[in-house]
Amino acid sequence: MAVTAQQVKELRERTGAGMMDCKKALTECDGDMEKAIDWLREKGIAKAAKKESRIAAEGLSKVITKGNKACVVEINTETDFVSKNESFLHLLDTTVNAIIDGEPKTLEEALKLDCNGKTLNDLFIEAVATIGEKITLRRFEILTKEDADCFGVYMHNQGQISVALILKDSQDSEVAKHMAMQVASMAPSYVSRNDMPQDVVEHERQIQTEIVKNDEKLAGKPEKVLAGIIEGKVSKNLQEMCLVDQAYFLEPDKKCGQYLKENNTSVSVFVRYLVGEGLEKREENFAEEVAKQIG
Repeated sequence: MAVTAQQVKELRERTGAGMMDCKKALTECDGDMEKAIDWLREKGIAKAAKKESRIAAEGLSKVITKGNKACVVEINTETDFVSKNESFLHLLDTTVNAIIDGEPKTLEEALKLDCNGKTLNDLFIEAVATIGEKITLRRFEILTKEDADCFGVYMHNQGQISVALILKDSQDSEVAKHMAMQVASMAPSYVSRNDMPQDVVEHERQIQTEIVKNDEKLAGKPEKVLAGIIEGKVSKNLQEMCLVDQAYFLEPDKKCGQYLKENNTSVSVFVRYLVGEGLEKREENFAEEVAKQIG
């Protein structure tokens, strides 16, 4: 029988499931609303949809390499307990392998990837239904290197931080790993000042200009002197944002740029994922949680 838009709307309102899932459920159940609700629940879709408003800022990231490709993904959950769940770990492994093989350009494309007859999105819905928490694919990135290059990869704390980078014209895996560890620990934003957007530099310059203007000790100094002080402060503050200007963590008296030069190589690009970075975190109130448990 034909399914009407009104039926789809009603089922969507009652279950919170997506429009296409509601339409499919009604079609499968010959328009029977109650059976369609059961169908969605059985598939885990209604249960998953009800969790969409929850905060998912925990989880894990993972990095793998295959040939000349490296892939970093981040999957978020509501609590860090889920990151120890075998089903979640399997989903993380399946996801990163599907993405590196399928090379999608967007999250939407990634969720449509085929995984043994099911889409990746289907697997996420099933995981939500099984584990009982909101689980989302937040982001991914694929790096591609040349044959002469090598990857540096590093995962900290089982994937709380994941890093992938490309070491140019080198096969030195030790240097590559050390640089990946540097990126993980010191969190640079750019490889060098050459990669830094001009608006970032200008923003820092404006801040330092205001600081210098308000410094009574510098009052009356010539403009040329003040300009030099400002540029010095800008350069110093932006250094920590650039990998090559950071102190090398194994030899603090040496800059990473010098270490790379000594090894006749350079880093062309890196990706660093810190799980939950920039996301709103759930605020837990232990007293309230206890009260709920015994109430």
